[in-house]
Amino acid sequence: MSKKTVFFIIVLIVSATYCMADTFRFSADSFSSIMSRGREVTVLSGNARIVSGSTIIYASRIELFGNNYRFAECTGNVRVIDHQKGLHMTADRLVFDRIENIFRLEGSVVMEDFRNEVIVRGNFLEYSDQTEYVTIQVGVRILREDMICRSEFALFNRRTNILQLSGLPFVYRRGDEFRALRITINLDTDEITLEGQVSGLIHNEN
Repeated sequence: MSKKTVFFIIVLIVSATYCMADTFRFSADSFSSIMSRGREVTVLSGNARIVSGSTIIYASRIELFGNNYRFAECTGNVRVIDHQKGLHMTADRLVFDRIENIFRLEGSVVMEDFRNEVIVRGNFLEYSDQTEYVTIQVGVRILREDMICRSEFALFNRRTNILQLSGLPFVYRRGDEFRALRITINLDTDEITLEGQVSGLIHNEN
């Protein structure tokens, strides 16, 4: 079965909170199933791919487990693509909850948000597709055309385009610099709110 792509189409009936079936597809170079009691796991290896709704996930290895393959643990060259929502994410490791649509990415995480024209980097990122909240931790870097943000923790609301930074936050925008205990930025209006131990440097053009 190795060196030959295994392709499965599985129609799953999800929990009663859903009114329709969810189509879940996956493919890989090799496939194995571990049916130990209480821990049934399906392992996809080599060019592994899963498709759930509008989300496509690629990885070197993917483990599927839980009721109706609810969870996917992905490792090695992980990529998440959702053209419908304007997202592209990469990481070393991903745990995906297919029912709640929650992504937890670890390692060298990069999220490209094409809808809001933002690039997010960090060592841990959690994204809820239902709420569109993004939580980023450790070595956070957020880049936009005319702005660079650094912090150790960030919360980004993709719906309202509000970014909240804490943990030694620093913002550089068009030559101006801002520091505080907490910084909130409205990316639509460019409004910046500083809270606690505020300092800044304003660049005046002559």
